[in-house]
Amino acid sequence: MDTMRDRFAPVVSRLLDEDPRVAVVLAEIGKDGFVDARRKYPDRVINVGIREQLLIGAGAGLALTGLRPVVHTFASFLVERPFEQVKLDLGHQNAGAVLVSAAASFDWPEGGFTHMAPGDVALLDTLDDWTVHVPGHPDEAETLLRHAVAAGDDKVYVRLSVQSNAHGIAVDGARFLTVREGRAGVVVAVGPMLDAVLAATEGLDVTVLYATTVRPFDAAALRRATETAGTDVVLVEPYLAGTSAAAATDALADMPHRVLGLGVGRRELRRYGNIDEHVAAHGLDARSLRERIDGFLGAGVRV
Repeated sequence: MDTMRDRFAPVVSRLLDEDPRVAVVLAEIGKDGFVDARRKYPDRVINVGIREQLLIGAGAGLALTGLRPVVHTFASFLVERPFEQVKLDLGHQNAGAVLVSAAASFDWPEGGFTHMAPGDVALLDTLDDWTVHVPGHPDEAETLLRHAVAAGDDKVYVRLSVQSNAHGIAVDGARFLTVREGRAGVVVAVGPMLDAVLAATEGLDVTVLYATTVRPFDAAALRRATETAGTDVVLVEPYLAGTSAAAATDALADMPHRVLGLGVGRRELRRYGNIDEHVAAHGLDARSLRERIDGFLGAGVRV
């Protein structure tokens, strides 16, 4: 199966053909996927070199001229390194852009901590008015990329990962989807966490919601789920643990509830290892999730 990032250049190249407003801004990373597109549209496919602050600034400048820029590099270089430019050039100037990341939380362990960004979504949460898409499959990535580019002049972040569920689901760029229904708790699986959550909750009497658009947070879907499943909520996110805990708490503010946030831990893992070893070390494999979800929800969760 191809990866989400494999879909990125072909999809955006087609969008360049379809919409004269679309522009692409790169910082070396990913440039090989746009060789043909750059020949066709030299004024709309721009490589600024290894200059991440300029990457965001150039994207904002294009947006201010009326274009719809798609800005791409690794997550650590797209959100963390140029965060001041994301805050000011895009946010303060109210300039819309589509930021598309790769390498996610720990997708390239050999790159070390400089190439890891488990705090990217939490960092964007310090700013207002961002839509955040976290696809769990290449088909979903393609759909959400198109949604992002078509979103007027909004500020959108699309988080691509090599981690993937086995099968894609028809997503709409807005709602959480109900994948399984139960009565003893709600588990929200974000993006590539769905397969592990379904395996972890097999035989448990829980509702599983699937989230690929996490900002805005679908409070209405969570509230509907709690009407039959109760107000114990587990969030399983492929980035910093607890990133969406405040959003879930806000959604249930008028009722007694408990929220458990599972995700990437704050402690830095200083051995490279491989992706599966990082998943297990952060307790995001199916066996670890089962223990943590079962322990939180209690014996009554078993069917």
